[in-house]
Amino acid sequence: MTTSAKRSSWFRTRRPGAAAVALAAATALLAGCGSGGTSDPLAEDKGDGGTVVVGSNNFAESILLADIYGEALKAKGIKVEYKPNIGSRETTYGLIKNGSLTLIPEYNGSLLAYLDAKAKPATVEETTAAINAKLDARLELLRPAPAQDKDSVTVNAVTARKHGLTAESGIGDLKDVAQDLVFGGSPEFQTRHQGLAGLKSVYGLEFKSFKALDAGGPLTRSALQKNTVQVADVFTTDPAIAREKFVVLKDPENLFGFQNVQPLVRKGELPKKGVDALDAVSAKLDTDTLRELDAQVQLEKKDPLDVAKAWLKSVGLA
Repeated sequence: MTTSAKRSSWFRTRRPGAAAVALAAATALLAGCGSGGTSDPLAEDKGDGGTVVVGSNNFAESILLADIYGEALKAKGIKVEYKPNIGSRETTYGLIKNGSLTLIPEYNGSLLAYLDAKAKPATVEETTAAINAKLDARLELLRPAPAQDKDSVTVNAVTARKHGLTAESGIGDLKDVAQDLVFGGSPEFQTRHQGLAGLKSVYGLEFKSFKALDAGGPLTRSALQKNTVQVADVFTTDPAIAREKFVVLKDPENLFGFQNVQPLVRKGELPKKGVDALDAVSAKLDTDTLRELDAQVQLEKKDPLDVAKAWLKSVGLA
């Protein structure tokens, strides 16, 4: 299961057509995979006259990123139409291929796993190259952002203080204390390479025990808060990290791969000023920033469109 597939749905009530769009999108993809007909429920909404149609998957961070991209394009005088909260990658990839969407936020590692599960890139550049080798010829990736939303080894505040762990500490710094710590994560984390197996083979870590929870969700966060587990798999942009003073340990061996935020677009359908605008967004967007923006949406319940506009203005991109 990819990182994005694990996240819960978050409907934007301000845009009442979101649920209908999700249903229409799924129908469109199924129709395209079925009898070979050309009927597309989104065709009538497809951007014309230079309109860029920005879509998003069905979780809060994707909707926020789509708003950031769309508002950055609007700031350059480009006409934008939003199709938020459509569904999973299986749906949105089909829609950007058939031209119903022009642009969608992606995560390079998850997209590569979708296109080529056997690929094992060692750098961000190799990740992009591997994606391009499998990507539909009508699509292209723009500049990746430093921001990554991926699995991590994260300790709670009590454990960090006890063992002198900071944001500059690495996973390997747990080697002498792992035997005293309980690790929490999804059941599959216990056996996968990007999990306990890899932590043992790559970093030499063997933990006291493993507690099966959820995939970086509320059970995991609660267990870390209560010190039921001292270490857990938490997604790197989870707002709880800052709120609870959790410490994400660095992964210098790239056990968890790459999950850089990266715009996926249709070739030739963005003017150069649009490409430049999105590249400028990527240059400014790092993991800490994205985590803070997520917190405003998910914890403070601010409208993601308002959050997107405010951030773009603050960094001189609106």
